[in-house]
Amino acid sequence: MADAARLVRPDKTDLAALATRAWPVLHRLGPIFLSAFRLRAIQAAAPTLRAVELLRGAYATSGRKRAGNMPIGFLRPAWRDAVLDAGSDRRIWEAATLLALRDRLRAGDIWVEGSRQWRAIEDQLIAPALFTAMREAGPLPVAAPPTAEAYLADRRTLLARRLVEVEAKAADDRLEDVRITDGELKVTPLKAVTPEAAEDLAAQLYGMLPNARITSVLDDVDRWTGFSGTFTHLHTGLPVGDRRVVLTVVLADATNLGLTRMADACAVASYRQLAWTAGWHVREDTYRQALATIVDAQQRHPLAGAFGAADVSSSDGQHFPTAGRGEAVGAINARYGHDTTALFYTHHSARHAPYHTAAIPPAGEAAHVIDGLLYHEADLSIATHHTDGGGVSDHVFALAHLLGFQFAPRIPNLAERRLYAFDTAGTWPSLAPFIADRPDEKMIAAHWDDLLRLAASVRTGVVSASLMLKRLGAYPRQNGLALALREVGRIERTLFTLDWLEQPALRRQATAELNKGEPCNALARAVCFHRLGRLRDRTTEAQQHRASGLALVTAAIALWNTVYLGRALDTLRRGGERVPDALLGWQHINLTGDYLWDADSNLSADGFRPLRTPQPLQAAA
Repeated sequence: MADAARLVRPDKTDLAALATRAWPVLHRLGPIFLSAFRLRAIQAAAPTLRAVELLRGAYATSGRKRAGNMPIGFLRPAWRDAVLDAGSDRRIWEAATLLALRDRLRAGDIWVEGSRQWRAIEDQLIAPALFTAMREAGPLPVAAPPTAEAYLADRRTLLARRLVEVEAKAADDRLEDVRITDGELKVTPLKAVTPEAAEDLAAQLYGMLPNARITSVLDDVDRWTGFSGTFTHLHTGLPVGDRRVVLTVVLADATNLGLTRMADACAVASYRQLAWTAGWHVREDTYRQALATIVDAQQRHPLAGAFGAADVSSSDGQHFPTAGRGEAVGAINARYGHDTTALFYTHHSARHAPYHTAAIPPAGEAAHVIDGLLYHEADLSIATHHTDGGGVSDHVFALAHLLGFQFAPRIPNLAERRLYAFDTAGTWPSLAPFIADRPDEKMIAAHWDDLLRLAASVRTGVVSASLMLKRLGAYPRQNGLALALREVGRIERTLFTLDWLEQPALRRQATAELNKGEPCNALARAVCFHRLGRLRDRTTEAQQHRASGLALVTAAIALWNTVYLGRALDTLRRGGERVPDALLGWQHINLTGDYLWDADSNLSADGFRPLRTPQPLQAAA
């Protein structure tokens, strides 16, 4: 390890010699560069910009500045020492200033006015004047305190208390299913707690549900909710004339059949009618409205309350291979093989309703976690959100806290994630091996207003969370806003980790919610069956339509199951049986074959399909 450290970290670079060698080129090109562009900077980078303007003035007058007039506070410590050691030699300071400008441009703290490639993050947020007016008018649409001092004081007190509490339990070995010995952390995996009898009862309930084609399921759900009416005409705003046609278009997206093959399999409409309806009525905004209609109905159903809390959700990604022309839109993720894939990242409520989905490249899931929490149209008020390891990042922890969400992911390799504390690590001996450093309070304080403006911009939809998180993580050198967001995220992740170690109920809830996504993914895989689930769409927009159609159909199946499971439960209970709440299932729905809309007409007087005869529990087992 020592040899490797010497190889990757060579001896200290002679910065003065480096600046002397680079100065002739920099001195020749510096005046041309600075005279050609107009630079702007965020507040934290203002000292660097002032030094650059001083250098610009020196170029313009061809004058020489004395050592006492050369600001050095903005330089890194190594360059600052090199300038001081050089005395009155302005070459070192000039080279150091231009290199600092380069680093600030890369980080986005300084930008070129009017540029697209070097555009400021500042330009994508709420304008400063408008943000100031929002603060004066009333509370900002964020959950964070108005000042950095208030935030840091609150977190310092809370973090100190939580560290003391967890340290005491760790020292006495009182953390349930958690062992900390010799600097090693081990968390025992949770054991299944579902009784075997529940599976037998679920089998009995599902045996009572009527068999139905997928077309019948969509037809029933549309009768209950009227979601097809949200697919309005782009110009006139009127709903589609024949709702069966728009439902067929949705099925074409969800099943990956496409309009051509769906026209051959369905006698409701020709390809021309399907294409016209898809072009004028089926858009992302209408898909979101239709999905919200179904999700709201699912959330309101009495039985859905037994599935989970109304303010809890989770998200996960599902990979679909791409083929043909779709390969150009996909990308390769080594974790899933060497073939190109697309990722459908879906948010599910605790009541089995997929309320948001996005077709994204097969990496970078974390950037899209906040999007799903904010940019859906369902009547949901999510308070706690769970993800697996793909959605974990310090930036997400920070932004979720600023927006008022409790971010509770299942973090892989938890023992390797360092904690942060405001005091020295030795204060908590049992936890000391896992504490890396202190949060940078000065960084947080310097950029607190920018953090609030970022959160307000994301909350109000001025810019999407995914776009900002990608931009903040894309610079070769992270800018001040990204670093401050990371420091806040480290504090929030540390607090969450302490809760995770102390509260087995939190670990169980996260696991249970994420496990709900597995049958949903299996259902989505069964629905999107054509071409073995391989996407051949040549544009990301077309892939997004596939993802939206798939989410809509799976949400419809979830609601249909919930309604008929509720009727089955009522039937058994009226017969004197005591049964627990059932889980989500879909095996009794015929997903493939001919797509016939008039095949089922055996509705009872109350508008529902008759249940099958309940079997005794022993027979169901």
